[in-house]
Amino acid sequence: MAKLKINYPKDKFQQNSSLWKYAMVIFTIVLICIFLPKQPRFRYEYQKGKPWNHESLTSPYNFAILKTPEELERDREHILKTVQPVYNLNDVASKEQIDQFNTDLIEKWQSAQLDSTGTTDIEDYRKVGNALLDYVYDRGIISLNNRYQNKGSDTTSSDPTSMEYNFVLVHDNIAQQKNTVDCFTIESATQYLASALERNRVIQYKDWLYEVLRNYITINYVFNESQTNKIEQTALANISTTRGMVQKDELIAEQGKIINNEAYQKLESLRNVFEEESRISGDQSLVTFGHFVLISVAMALLMVFLYFFRPDIFNNNRLLFIIFIVILAMLGVLSWAIKIKIPSLYYIPYCSVPIIFRLLFDTRIALNIHILMVLIAGLFVPNSFDFVFLQFTAGMVAIYSIKTLVKREQFLVSTVLILAAYVLAYIGLVLTRNGAFSAISWQDLLPFAVSVGLTLLAYPLIYAFEKLFGIVSDLTLMELTNSNSRLLRELSLKAPGTFQHSLQVANLAEAAIYKIGGNSLLVRAGALYHDIGKMINPLYFIENQRTNDNPHEELTPEQSAQIIISHVLKGTEMARKNQMPEVLVDFIRTHHGTTKVDYFYNMAIKENPDKVIDESSFKYPGPVPFSKETAILMIADSVEAASRSLKEPNEESINNLVDKIIDHKLMQRQFANANITMREISESAKIFKSMLKSIHHVRIDYDLSKKKED
Repeated sequence: MAKLKINYPKDKFQQNSSLWKYAMVIFTIVLICIFLPKQPRFRYEYQKGKPWNHESLTSPYNFAILKTPEELERDREHILKTVQPVYNLNDVASKEQIDQFNTDLIEKWQSAQLDSTGTTDIEDYRKVGNALLDYVYDRGIISLNNRYQNKGSDTTSSDPTSMEYNFVLVHDNIAQQKNTVDCFTIESATQYLASALERNRVIQYKDWLYEVLRNYITINYVFNESQTNKIEQTALANISTTRGMVQKDELIAEQGKIINNEAYQKLESLRNVFEEESRISGDQSLVTFGHFVLISVAMALLMVFLYFFRPDIFNNNRLLFIIFIVILAMLGVLSWAIKIKIPSLYYIPYCSVPIIFRLLFDTRIALNIHILMVLIAGLFVPNSFDFVFLQFTAGMVAIYSIKTLVKREQFLVSTVLILAAYVLAYIGLVLTRNGAFSAISWQDLLPFAVSVGLTLLAYPLIYAFEKLFGIVSDLTLMELTNSNSRLLRELSLKAPGTFQHSLQVANLAEAAIYKIGGNSLLVRAGALYHDIGKMINPLYFIENQRTNDNPHEELTPEQSAQIIISHVLKGTEMARKNQMPEVLVDFIRTHHGTTKVDYFYNMAIKENPDKVIDESSFKYPGPVPFSKETAILMIADSVEAASRSLKEPNEESINNLVDKIIDHKLMQRQFANANITMREISESAKIFKSMLKSIHHVRIDYDLSKKKED
């Protein structure tokens, strides 16, 4: 039977890989330099409440001291208290109401049948009504505004709930100052009508006239909100942002002395003046060159790390492209946020970057890239120490909280832990500077909550990266390890013995990888799918045989060997046809490496003692394992299969079995390309020996030196 061959696809992006690689690095550095603000940075780092650790600083020139946000807020509140609201006199409304009263009076008089009494004159009621309405509208009816409660500086009321305040009344472009105490509201106007009528001796039907008059009370002092807002904005624009001056050569901060509030504000003012003047007069080309040098150093460190510790990523331009794209995107967003001056930079979901890299790659990659991102951002964000400390702390929590992804609920747990890290770190920074809980602004915690919420967007982004770049995250591996997935369900129906074998191998390999360190989800998924090729001819594999009939009895050893070997090649084809990730296909290709089907090879020699047997016809196509996970799967697969043939599976026999199988693989150099150490192999052997004591399935009794590989 001819050996099957598979041609593996080539990645066009890998052609001229070195050229592409370094072009991407340089392009990334240049774009980051473009993103960075182009002014020099103040050379000193300092914190309120901490010692000044530099040489004593004197002022290089005269400059104004900036007010603190608290001082500006107090000034703002004071200015707003001095602004009087503007009202317009609507004399048309009062005239319309009085005219309407006079028009309606006769009809209402007749409806009440007062014309038949003969004791009252309607003109008396008209005269009194007009007089009362004229007085009320003359004095003014206003709608009070809660915004100006107790705002007037000359308020005389001692009642804290008083609504008395001064205002400006405008009529025919003439303004006059008035006070609400001199005006009516609709409620007080109707009360006045009632009391005035009560004192009137002419009017007999006081209640009737009161009910009529109250229908003609309306507001004639109308609040002019737009004009009031204009006055307020003009007043606010005139607020001075500075207080006092620092003279040239004046001592600002003394070495070793604590930076108090006044010194801190002087330093902030000097930093602001320095950066503003440097932005105008500094040599921008030198600033850009300095940025280029710093970013180049940071990127070089990242590439060195990948070269020594993750050569698989270093040599894969597609994966490097993902890394650079995410770095550029986040730094671009951060730079944009600084330029438009959003209220807080902490609204940006910075922790989404380490989460993306943790789920796409591993913890070390995520941590190194996060450090790189935080350090670069620290070059141009304000209050860089706070930003670096908060983002570095929260980023580490984000990475560690999803170290081993088993359930999707870990995403929610992770966001809660990230938020807790932000809050605790923020409170700690505030307390170290101010030494008082009252200095904590709880509103400043809102950006952290928004950022953590936006961090959840990292998870759909991971799915997009998987589809666009053909990589596999832990999320996908979780889905693939579900035994109800189509391929595994088909395997359990067509080859139930192989399915049970795969489950046992998955348990063994996962336990070993968890112990020695590695991707436990990846090795479990690889173990579950490594034998799917046996679905093609399930009865030719002993674990699926339920009778004494063995179909190999009708075949030559060469034919039997080719059927056994074909499960690797068929499994590879099947996995790719079902669009399985290539990283899982690797487990199928390598789980037998380049070993021989010894059982049938020895049978062929025995049956043909005078014939030269072609050893290559009995060898698996390989390749040999090239990662820690694929190496562990090879061992787990072999020891699980062989343990089923033990007549007396006791401690001694299991120990000997595992040791002999591992020694046999080492002699065949099956682990030469895998990044696994002898110590890790020894630790894995201990795990296998312990777990195999509970496995007692009957299997053909193979001689250990001539063990059949399946």
